[in-house]
Order: sequence, then structure tokens, then C-alpha cells
Amino acid sequence: MSESLVFSESSDDDLEVEGALRPTTLGEFIGQDRVKAQLGLVLEAANRRGGVCDHVLLSGPPGLGKTTLATIIATELGAPVRLTSGPALQHAGDVAAVLSSLQPGEVLFLDEIHRTARAAEEMLYLAMEDFRVDVMVGKGPGATAIPIDIAPFTLVGATTRAGLLPSPLRDRFGFTAHLDFYESADLATIIHRSALLLGVELSVDGATELAGRCRGTPRIANRLLRRVRDWAQVHGTGVVDLDAARSALELYEVDSLGLDRIDRALLDVLINRFNGGPVGLSTLAVAVAEEPETIESVSEPFLVRLGLLARTPRGRVATDAAWRHLGVVGAPKDVLGQESFELPL
Repeated sequence: MSESLVFSESSDDDLEVEGALRPTTLGEFIGQDRVKAQLGLVLEAANRRGGVCDHVLLSGPPGLGKTTLATIIATELGAPVRLTSGPALQHAGDVAAVLSSLQPGEVLFLDEIHRTARAAEEMLYLAMEDFRVDVMVGKGPGATAIPIDIAPFTLVGATTRAGLLPSPLRDRFGFTAHLDFYESADLATIIHRSALLLGVELSVDGATELAGRCRGTPRIANRLLRRVRDWAQVHGTGVVDLDAARSALELYEVDSLGLDRIDRALLDVLINRFNGGPVGLSTLAVAVAEEPETIESVSEPFLVRLGLLARTPRGRVATDAAWRHLGVVGAPKDVLGQESFELPL
């Protein structure tokens, strides 16, 4: 398991705190204005019709609020919510068991929907359209399909890799939304709100410093806030100000751009061991002792967004900006097949 703050597992206490910090209505949800406006229209229309809301698909990197939006959808519809995940649905019987126990109008949140097994996925098709499932009884030529009606429900699917969803499943969602990384101003607002709920004294410059180092992700912003709060209580004055934020984040190895130990190790391996690349994903994973999926889904999107990493047909390449950020001179000029690759930080 990574020692990084960003990837470390939350304790039970942390999970409880994260749940308490989550907004419960669209009005309380900060950022993602475009998605909020579109989703608010869908929910309001469903409430006025008095029917079941269309199925909703939420995609985007981890920590941006997909689970929070799912609970908000249930709250706005005045319906209960049931949470499950794609890996938990490996057989058609698993889907049938969950769907047959739903109450009318209930919201079913299916996290990591792209990891649902194919057999279970195909049963979802019929359930999403006709609100029924066919249960096979018997085997071989004597097998019989028994249709079972299920209560009308709203499926909210969440995925970090929307491209892995098959078209038949993706097309059955009436509303799809992609959540983008947050701007610093929205993150600062989120941090101020969380500090108020946690009873933490927070200065404006402290919030600004945290907002610039949390990778555009509210989940990480709240986690960093709690760690800086700890530092301020033990080593500081109890106030999360600029000095406390910088000292605590230095201790937890989160640099000025929000890169953590794994991010810097990735760039360091690319630059100092492979002369900037290109390097294959599996080779990088072995070099930094991480799983390829972790690098591809967590580290890479952020590094690419900052212009520190480029994905090419031949492999991953460290850009000139990455060489500068690590303080290494002499970046090769032909690693990307062009004379220079300059991206502003």
C-alpha cells in the first residue's frame, strides 16, 4: 500500500467525517455549475410529473462528488437510496436479487458500473427499460425464463472510465454528466465550508494554499484540511493559516503543485532513469512499485492535466515542464518527435 497521503486508506473515523461533510442538496453542492443546472432540471421535471426520474450516469475522476450527487438525487426526489458496486454484481442472480427488493421510486446507486460482469450487465438492460427481469429456471433444453416485474426505480451509475461501458448500457441512461476537476476558487469555498463544519479556525491564505495543492479534487481538499488541522493543533497555534498549511504539507510530501510522493517518483523515474521516456505503463509501474491501474487512473490524469506528462503511442513521456519542476536541466528535445514541448504550469 502506498505511503502517500493521497492514496492512503481512510480510517473509520475519517470515513464518518467525510460523510458528515457531504452536501445533501443541490443548493449546498459547490462547483460543477453546468452539471448542477442540467441535473436540477431533470429532477425538477421528474418531481412535477410525479413519475420516476430517468436513469443517470455520472463519470469523472475519483473524488469529484459522484457518490455525493447520487445521494443528493435521492434527497431531491424524496426517495430512499441503495448503494452497491459493479464488482459486487458478478452474476445475473445478484442483479435479480437487488432489483426485486427495490421499493417503488427507489434510487439504486451503482458505483464503478464499468466493472459489472457481462451476465449481470445484460440483465440490467431489460430492467432499466421495462422494469422487469427474466429469471432462468432449469438447465439445458428444459430451461424456462420466468419474467418478474420489478418496481420502477432510478439507476444512478458512476464510473471513472466511461469508455469501458458498452454502448447498449450507456444508451439506456436518460441523462449523462461528466464531472471535471474543480477550480481553485470553488475548492477554497469547499474548504471554508468544511472548516466551519469541523470547527476549525481557518485563514483565507491557508484555504488558498490548500486549494492550490489538492489536485482539483474536493475529497483530497477535505483530507488535507484534516491533516493540516492536526499539525496546527500539535505544532502550531491551532489556526490553519499559511505557515501551518505549508509546514504540514511539506511533512506529508505534498508539493506546491499538489504532487505527492508517487507523482514525483513517477516523474523522477521517467527523467533520471529513462531520460524522459517514452516508457511503457507496466515498466513504470514496476519501477515505482505501484499497480498500473493506480498510475493510469489516479496519477496520470493529474500529471497530464498539469502538462507534466504526455501519453504517446510509444509510451509515457516527461515534458519539459516536468524537467523544470524537478529542477533537472538538459531535457531532450526529440522525445515527443518535435523540437520542443513547452506547456505552461
